[in-house]
Amino acid sequence: MMKDVKEAFCFVCTCDFWRMVLFWNTALVSSYFQLFRARIFGSKATPISCSINPHKGSSRPICVITGANSGLGRATAFALAEKGFFVVLVGRSSQLLSETLKEIKNKYKDAQLKYFEADMSSFESIFKFKNSLEQWLSDSALHPSIQLLVNNAGILATSSGPTIDGYDRMLATNYIGPFFLTKLLLPLLKNSYIPSRVVNVTSFTHRAAFIKKFNKDSVTGVRFSTSRQYPCARIYEYSKLCLLLFSYELHRQLRLLDDSRQVSVIAADPGFVKTNLMRELPRYITSMAFLGGRIVGLLQSPEEGAESIIDAALSTPVKRNFI
Repeated sequence: MMKDVKEAFCFVCTCDFWRMVLFWNTALVSSYFQLFRARIFGSKATPISCSINPHKGSSRPICVITGANSGLGRATAFALAEKGFFVVLVGRSSQLLSETLKEIKNKYKDAQLKYFEADMSSFESIFKFKNSLEQWLSDSALHPSIQLLVNNAGILATSSGPTIDGYDRMLATNYIGPFFLTKLLLPLLKNSYIPSRVVNVTSFTHRAAFIKKFNKDSVTGVRFSTSRQYPCARIYEYSKLCLLLFSYELHRQLRLLDDSRQVSVIAADPGFVKTNLMRELPRYITSMAFLGGRIVGLLQSPEEGAESIIDAALSTPVKRNFI
């Protein structure tokens, strides 16, 4: 217990802790304020429609969800299985994926599910997953396409750990991996028999990110390696900002190529959700954060947080120019 207290006290004395307390809470409140203002003064919310229309039987649309081991990914998998999707679970732990698959199957007897083990921080693992997915589609006599890709996998690391490809592991998992996976699966999305979609799960923390310019050192994480202490909060913010900017740019490119009618891209911010994302933070810090969020009424369960992802996946496409 004393070890946990000491660990928490040391973290409280870091810049990352105060950045989270001040900047992240401000960003969260700002996000809710904008949402409230949009509901009052903006147009009506886009209703969930059949822009991606779940079917029963072998013609069910196929949904790929990364980070489906637990938390938001797991809750999203349950929700989309209920809505009739053929859900493909992707995560780093085959044991947890198997357990999630069994739990969904127990709840929804007619659910169609498949899981693949893959690490979003590894190019080799992602490429292997892509090949396995295509082989499975072929062996199962399914249409060679997918209708929905949910890039949900993410981590909040507290220590530096370069990947085998030379990237910061948090940047690799939260941004570079989803970027690479989306590019690899884009042909399958374009080959869909109905309009398909990419949903990138971002975070309100991107509002706190600040960087003068983007370059190779920024993406690999080299520019952060000069810090005496691993700036976990800054890198997490930056990774989510990169994922959001990627969403905008992919949308723009698809629109220019006139592919936006076939493949749409939406970024979804689930807000403050009680998951194991902060498992690397000191236990007492995580407990304090959840308690504070619960007191002010902003802490959500994974099922509540997943609603924004489901809305993004099933909402009617809106023509919007991103610059």
